Amino acid sequence: MNHHSEKINHILEALPYLINYSGKTIVIKYGGAAMVEEELKASFAEDIVLLKYLGINPVVVHGGGPEINSLIKSLNLNTQFIRGHRVTDEATMEVVEMVLTGKVNKQIVSLIQEKGGKPVGLSGKDGGLAIAEKYLMEVEGDDGKLQKIDLGLVGEISEVDPNIILTLQREGFIPIISPVAMSKDGQTLNINADTMAGAIAQALHADKLILLTDTPGILIDGQLVTGLKKADIHKYIKTGQISGGMIPKVECCLGAIDSGVKRAHIIDGRVPHSVLIEILTNQGIGSLIEQG
Repeated sequence: MNHHSEKINHILEALPYLINYSGKTIVIKYGGAAMVEEELKASFAEDIVLLKYLGINPVVVHGGGPEINSLIKSLNLNTQFIRGHRVTDEATMEVVEMVLTGKVNKQIVSLIQEKGGKPVGLSGKDGGLAIAEKYLMEVEGDDGKLQKIDLGLVGEISEVDPNIILTLQREGFIPIISPVAMSKDGQTLNINADTMAGAIAQALHADKLILLTDTPGILIDGQLVTGLKKADIHKYIKTGQISGGMIPKVECCLGAIDSGVKRAHIIDGRVPHSVLIEILTNQGIGSLIEQG
């Protein structure tokens, strides 16, 4: 096979996926190394712009933990973590919103615009997109009983109104969303980016939810598992083979598919063009979670 034929075959491989996803919405949680390394940032932006020009509607929800940590450190603010969760007081919340919505969001907008896209930066507070309520973390005490721990201004999504996203999509724009929301009484709350992406995917009835991570996907006993059903996930959490920070990611995926999202993926954002590889190739990349 000559070089030109090989290129054509790669394009033709994408054809059924282009037909299948034309006009559909795909929600992508953007975070980790893909937000830090220059080559990965550029390839991600190119992927998003290309998807939009191919008739697919990407919606990007981003994190920004390292940037937040850096500014908090430079400001000498005291930060407390409980079991990996940041306790967010009012001063910390100001930094979170400033970094996520004022800095990181606009950096992503600039990058995608530079590649030829029409991005619009939002937070969950804009257009009534996301309403949240305070999140109380449940932990098991020494006596075996569940206790609820107040993490401060940390929220979980209770309502999503996707109209602002739908309006932007109709006009050819790409929504870029920071995970900050507002409670019904007007309090600004910090939202886990995976959780925000899952809630938005549910509200949009997205065809896919894709979470970019710094791992190859879901690893069971050190081996990548490319396809899992709902029952598999529950089993592996129970046995401890899925643990730590992967648990909220898979629970986010399960919540999405329970609410009508057809497929959820946890993929390796350290691979250039990982989003295109997942969406437009036969082999894909990372781990797929489906109903069943």
